Amino acid sequence: MLRELRQDRRLTIEELAEASGVSGRAIGDMERGRSRRPHRGTVTALAQGLELDEPAHARLLAAARAARPGPQRPEAVKVSPHTLPRGVRDFVGRQGELAELRALAREAAEDEEGRDAPAPPAAVVHGPPGSGKTTLAVRLAEGLASSCPDGAFLVDMRGLDERPLPADQVLSGLLGSWGVPDAELAGLGAEELLARYRELSARLRAVLVLDNAGSEDQIRPLLPREGRLLVVVTSRRTLAGLEGVRRVELGALTRQESAALLRAVVGTGRVDAEPAAANVVTELCGHLPLALRVAANWAATRTSWSLRRLADRLADEDRRLDALSAGDLRVNSAFALSYSRLAPEAARMFRLLSLVPGGDFGVPPAAVLAGVSLAEAEDLLEELLEAGLLMTARQDRYRLHDLLRLYAASRHRAEDAAAGSLAARSRLRHWLLDTAVLAGRWYEPDYGMPPADPGRLVALDDREQAARWIRIEDDSWLAAFRETAEEGEHTRVAEVAEAMHWFSDHWVSWGHWVEVYERAAAAGAALGDAGLEATHRNYLAWAYWACARRHDEAVDAALCALRLAEGAGDTLQQAWAHAYLGWLRDALDDLPPAADHYRRAMRLFTAADDVNGYLQVSCGVIRLMRATGRPQEAVETYHGIVETLADPRHRDRIPPNVRDFTTLSAVYSVSFVHLDRGDWQEAADALRGIRGQFDACGWHKQASKVHLHLAHALTHLGERAEAAAEYRAVLWLEGLVPAEVREDARAGLAALSGGRPAPPPRFTL
Repeated sequence: MLRELRQDRRLTIEELAEASGVSGRAIGDMERGRSRRPHRGTVTALAQGLELDEPAHARLLAAARAARPGPQRPEAVKVSPHTLPRGVRDFVGRQGELAELRALAREAAEDEEGRDAPAPPAAVVHGPPGSGKTTLAVRLAEGLASSCPDGAFLVDMRGLDERPLPADQVLSGLLGSWGVPDAELAGLGAEELLARYRELSARLRAVLVLDNAGSEDQIRPLLPREGRLLVVVTSRRTLAGLEGVRRVELGALTRQESAALLRAVVGTGRVDAEPAAANVVTELCGHLPLALRVAANWAATRTSWSLRRLADRLADEDRRLDALSAGDLRVNSAFALSYSRLAPEAARMFRLLSLVPGGDFGVPPAAVLAGVSLAEAEDLLEELLEAGLLMTARQDRYRLHDLLRLYAASRHRAEDAAAGSLAARSRLRHWLLDTAVLAGRWYEPDYGMPPADPGRLVALDDREQAARWIRIEDDSWLAAFRETAEEGEHTRVAEVAEAMHWFSDHWVSWGHWVEVYERAAAAGAALGDAGLEATHRNYLAWAYWACARRHDEAVDAALCALRLAEGAGDTLQQAWAHAYLGWLRDALDDLPPAADHYRRAMRLFTAADDVNGYLQVSCGVIRLMRATGRPQEAVETYHGIVETLADPRHRDRIPPNVRDFTTLSAVYSVSFVHLDRGDWQEAADALRGIRGQFDACGWHKQASKVHLHLAHALTHLGERAEAAAEYRAVLWLEGLVPAEVREDARAGLAALSGGRPAPPPRFTL
């Protein structure tokens, strides 16, 4: 459409670029289909350059909007939460700093090839807000793509937040991005988590940007000890306590760099035609990259303005509006100029975005805040992006720079009524929690898919979409949850926590389940509801042990839940309390008390007619019966599980994920009983039935033992070729499984090759 409109008016690309202020390269990319996502401001500038009437302008804008992915579709895409954001195309200056950082990257590569270095090099890029630290780091990472085949990653450390990101949460998130499954992360204590990080980071040729760091404590554990992982830290502070890092300071741009940035955004012809006015613009922006880009983006879409007029307007705004400063650099003039020229709807959106909790955000929360449709919200966000008042983030999401968030908040306080502000904040909070409940209940046995709702702003059509929303919006819904708890809305707190219970097993490595269930238990106590408090004390027992490895506190929580449930006559929560106590005693090999708790739990689950709880405990009983030397009881328990799963009365009461996991866990546990007794055929049949299922879940330790023990059974059955293949399958998991498992596989394979008897196996869970 753009090409046809240009040719109809007999314009060359260069002539349209001159008339519109949009670069010729950008126009060419759009016409060739290389750029399919022009921003609204760009389209408006092109329409002005083409002298389109309103209907034609609207058609061009509609075509641009249709070419952009809709805000609901990204839910289906599975990518790392630490993907590098899109860099700016018109990056200028900072050549000395880039050269220094690239030299550091070359040192990392050379050290790997034989030089003696104590640790891979790392850099701290520091400077005032708005000086372009993140932009520089992203530019560096993009330029190193060819020498970093394992990719580039960015973590927002949130150093200025009230709750900066703790190092252990960063470790867990990065390991997840590098392929370590959540189930494995859940079993790692703090020291093991750090060891796993160091093991994997030593093998990566990649760039890791730790953005917006607040303190040395955040960063120190994340600096690798060996390998080729280049770590680049950005911070407003120098982080002087970090040893062995290269420090690169960013100040204001030079006069020449500032002019180059103006040329890149506004156009060379306009800047060179008014060098004196261009110099005034850069001086008024304090040569600060963020302020310059805001002003330049504003000018780029107003081709009829001279730079002198822009300079006069900047000076006027600086006199009239409150100052917003970054150190000794005054930047409010640039912000105020772009803000004052926004359409009223876009200006209102900008102010409301200061209410968004967390870091980045998508289109739906913005639509909820402003009370507009998704399409309208996206257009307004793109207008803010074009004006330089908004930044892009991962996965087509947006974020406000810290200074711009402060400026938006100041305008919100000055221009919006308190009642309207409270209403918008409440609207967003309720939407976040409503969506969290719907997404979490996808995993609840009694709920599943939410009812159809054409007005729903996000797609929740399957478990994957639900999980993706929970994960990607965790900052926002958790902030809403905290605010709800602090407001004393106890019933709502318990509802959200309950909805997340079954999902939590799928994201054990998230660092906030203890907080969620501590707040929910406190809500139950505040309501005076002993049964509700018992429920969340039970969940808290799980969170203390599964997520934080705080065993004593987990036991105390489960005992408290048991007392509360007994007092309330709540059979089901008594059952769960015994189940958790059995699990916790089992974890310490305190087997007689564990067996007693499990037996009580099974009786109580039967009395409460809760088949899902009964099945979970039954799988633990198989393991316990084997450990206490009662193999026949273990096998009988297994057959009881099979019969329960096959019972038609339970067909719709057991969710598919619970059914699949129960089957996998039960077969895996009973296979060890067969192996102990030398029932090789039964063991082989069982293990063949679950071969590959742990692999698919990313549970490498269990997967390796399935392969290893199947190989042992097959060796005894004389099926040597298949046994050898299973031993090799263990060795292919190098680096992902315990060393003793790999040693057993090598010994078994060597015995097969040499025609010797297989070595005595170690059948351990």
